[in-house]
Amino acid sequence: MSTSPARSTPVHPHAHGMGVGTVLPDWPPLTVAEVAGLLRHYPGAGAVRGILSHSPRPFSAASVVAMAGGDRTAVFVKRHHVRVRTPAQLDDEHAFMDHLRRRGEPVCEVLATADGARALTLGDWTYEVHGLAPGLDLYREAPSWTPFRDAGHAQAAGAALARLHRAAAGFDRPHRAGQPLVSGFTLFAGTDPLSAMAAYVAARPALADYLASRPWLRDTTRLLLPFHDALRPFLADLAPLWTHNDLHASNLTWTGPKTGPGTDPAAVAAVLDFGLSDRTTALYDLATAIERNTVEWLALTEGRDPVVHHDQVAALIGGYHAVHPLDARRRQALAALLPLVHAEFALAETDYFHGITRSAENAGLAYDGYFLGHAAWFQGKDGQSLLAFIRDLPL
Repeated sequence: MSTSPARSTPVHPHAHGMGVGTVLPDWPPLTVAEVAGLLRHYPGAGAVRGILSHSPRPFSAASVVAMAGGDRTAVFVKRHHVRVRTPAQLDDEHAFMDHLRRRGEPVCEVLATADGARALTLGDWTYEVHGLAPGLDLYREAPSWTPFRDAGHAQAAGAALARLHRAAAGFDRPHRAGQPLVSGFTLFAGTDPLSAMAAYVAARPALADYLASRPWLRDTTRLLLPFHDALRPFLADLAPLWTHNDLHASNLTWTGPKTGPGTDPAAVAAVLDFGLSDRTTALYDLATAIERNTVEWLALTEGRDPVVHHDQVAALIGGYHAVHPLDARRRQALAALLPLVHAEFALAETDYFHGITRSAENAGLAYDGYFLGHAAWFQGKDGQSLLAFIRDLPL
């Protein structure tokens, strides 16, 4: 056992932003003294040796923390502002992770305090502590909307998502209503999306304030309702299911890379970060994985056309299909969902940036660039080509 004093890596000075570059983080990084005070509430934690890494993800502060003299050599600590998450709001997420782990899915354990709490509020912060995931964190620095390294990784991710959906069956908690920063499927799951959006906005005063000066009704009618009309014939087919809703490559760990003749390709070792999980539907989750990984949306922030990685779209869907077959009708529904899956989280981000971090720039990027911009792209030639590619994909 090492007896070296507590240490920390240099603080990660930047976080992923809404564009192609990194930015100063909204939330201060975790410190050795802070996590040492937190982990005293956890039996068997031992002493903090140092902070090994600071996550660049933007909505919370998170670190891998080295431990000594306890049950684990390292843990993962995540800190939220109480306006973003409370322990009660994390309960559904943690219960979903427990359910998946009991079904054999490689999902991290959420550790409990001596009092049995799975999340802890200290001052203005809510903390959760996880066991480390197995595998290699190959995409740690990759922001959302950047592609897989290759089609093999896309195929492995699709298969992992299908297995996750099989394991999710039987978890029947309701939708995480009213929580900030959740990627739900409520606006377009019914027959009257404008009324659903009005109710969504009314329940979020900061979002209502932001949209008061925006023609959101006209924008939604023009850009998104045509896609909802295409989805209507499939709505009755979309069975509710708790889903991940953020399956980007950076939320996976990997067994590879493996090389040499006769070796297996790299596979998914674990699925991370269930912070956006909610009761949606399996095809919504698959469409979100396509949206997160295979279209380079960040190009729009620089006035460029996004590159679409059609080979990775095919591999991701093919990997899913190999585990959970997609008949022709489900592929049609998947294509119909794809232009809509970004919308609800874009509004959630707008609410967060306007009401919590008070960033006018980021709120504008979330609404104009994400909510409206992605929908407008799907109405254009490249977007329509991607939808046709999915509809016509031979499996």
